[in-house]
Amino acid sequence: MKQCYLNYVNIKQGTDSTERFSCGNTLPLIQRPFGMIAFAPQTKGSDRWWYSPYAKTIEGIRLTHQPSPWIGDYGTLMITPQADVIKDRFFETWTGIREKDTVLRPDYLRMGFLRSGSVMEVANTKRCGDIKVVFQHKMKSCISIFNMMGNAHFEVDEREAEVRGYTDGYCLGKAENFKMFFVVKPRGAWLDWNESEIVENDLKGAGVHLKVKENMTQAEFVLGISYISYEQARLNCKEIGERSFEEVREESTQEWEDYLSLISIHAEEDVSRTFYSCMYRTGLFPHAAFELDAEGKAIHYSPYTGKVHDGVRYVDQGFWDTYRTILPLHLLIRPDLYKEEIESALNDYREGGWLPRWTAPGEVGCMPSTLIDSVMAQAATAGLLERETLEEVFEAMKHHANHTASEDRFGRCGIADYLKLQYVPYEAHVESVNLTLDFAYGDYCIAKVAEALRKEEKEEYLKRALNYQTCFDRETGFMRAKDRQGAFREPFDPFAWGGDYTEGSAWQTLFAVPHDLSGLAKLMGGNENLLEKLDELFATPPYYRVGGYGVEIHEMTEMAEDDFGQCAISNQPSFHLPYIYACFGKTEKTIYWVDRICRETFSDKPDGFPGDEDNGTTAAWYILSCLGLYPMCPADNTWVKIPARVAGTIMGEDIGSFKEKLKEMVL
Repeated sequence: MKQCYLNYVNIKQGTDSTERFSCGNTLPLIQRPFGMIAFAPQTKGSDRWWYSPYAKTIEGIRLTHQPSPWIGDYGTLMITPQADVIKDRFFETWTGIREKDTVLRPDYLRMGFLRSGSVMEVANTKRCGDIKVVFQHKMKSCISIFNMMGNAHFEVDEREAEVRGYTDGYCLGKAENFKMFFVVKPRGAWLDWNESEIVENDLKGAGVHLKVKENMTQAEFVLGISYISYEQARLNCKEIGERSFEEVREESTQEWEDYLSLISIHAEEDVSRTFYSCMYRTGLFPHAAFELDAEGKAIHYSPYTGKVHDGVRYVDQGFWDTYRTILPLHLLIRPDLYKEEIESALNDYREGGWLPRWTAPGEVGCMPSTLIDSVMAQAATAGLLERETLEEVFEAMKHHANHTASEDRFGRCGIADYLKLQYVPYEAHVESVNLTLDFAYGDYCIAKVAEALRKEEKEEYLKRALNYQTCFDRETGFMRAKDRQGAFREPFDPFAWGGDYTEGSAWQTLFAVPHDLSGLAKLMGGNENLLEKLDELFATPPYYRVGGYGVEIHEMTEMAEDDFGQCAISNQPSFHLPYIYACFGKTEKTIYWVDRICRETFSDKPDGFPGDEDNGTTAAWYILSCLGLYPMCPADNTWVKIPARVAGTIMGEDIGSFKEKLKEMVL
């Protein structure tokens, strides 16, 4: 009997989160793998935490692109059925949820709305949704579409048999001339064109009430979106065309089954549920932001020029997070996607002058450094790119490694001082220690690309890759910030977060040298000293001080709750810490900590993550850990390998034999 992987997926995994405590900060997204359009229930849309898995009420179904509540949404609308009393503001439409009518799956949504006596179903393609509503009472009814942010425009056009409009709202960064155009194409004759009306109000722009004809109880429509034009939105609607709702859903089901089955495991029920819920998470981001023209050619809107360009584009990911786990996983199971992501990054470079750091839809730059360097180096080491592409990659990487951007959201902040002093001084920029360590790793990545191209510049960047040593203080045994004269900042507290460190303290930052752990060990006085310090990290209680943040941030609270000492597994800088043991021959300790973390902090439940899930990164950590793999230094494409926690296959090949094909770890 063929296995149905979707039955193991709970898309509510990680949704039980607030601004002060994250168990994932995820959304239950109905979306195609790496699609452009997604839908989710909106239970309270007054802020960025607009969904609760425990809510007994609902406002509507939200068309969303939100990659994280910390980044916020863009190009977003809310769709809700109304009956009897019709409200003009989205927050007044709330009603009880009919639990028996609720189904939330990656490929399908079904929700019951009590006040309107209706059931809404949603299935989608990559760029459009098929929405069906059945009213159980013959009352005055409509389907309302509300704008949620920014300015909006709506038109009801009976002659063209469509409702169309746009919204220009987005949260962070800049996106020149950004608009999400949308076209609604009714299926059947349910829409009363004359009675439908545009809503103008003083909150969140506008909306439209699509009136259902008297005595009709079923309404269905196709909703296509585009970042380019109305014409392109209509073209995108052809992804559904004349196919039925059931056919669209079946295609989505099959696409998800195909993705989930890339890794097939045999494990206990609870492990399988956690594993495939995580696997679903790894198939959501990045979001496609390109479209296909009438000839089937990929084109995209550029937030840097405000114009349309040829080629692919992917958005809604930050490379500070994703280089560590999710992108290495994509390289293993979806190298075609990985290659397109690199082409997307190069398109950003061509159009905006800089490789991306955090895009949603324009450059947000909310996290430091240029860790896309690691992604490029891994592609080069894996032999994924043609020489012509690799040459452009090399020039793009050198650009941010040697030039200062006019805005902090681009390039390397503090690069001028780094080039002069071999470190970023704390007078120049906050988080100076992490900037220095990240720049050193980034320089190593550039050296790896130079090596693939057989360029003499390799030696220059290998030398720069040792600049992490400038931050090491032999007296305290930690990485510390320096001023421009070379003196360490005083006083020093290894438990103080922020300031000189990114989302951590000196403890979580100490081992952030993935390209030269053996060199770090020498600084510490040898391998045994490094291992003793690592033991101390796990044994030290999860104490923290607010430090440079001045207030408690949620990552501090989560580290204390998870209680693995100073290993804040809730956040990306600690992901590699348990695996360092195996790099120095203490594999049994890696197994011990990885097993505990997997068992104690992950599940398929709404509180199923130890901290922010961050666009597939934490989910990918769990998946790789179950397989007994960790990409210690992605730039080298080197993997720590320990016994797998599950049995199964990757891409149809036994896990053990698949692991043997990976390049041997070199340290």
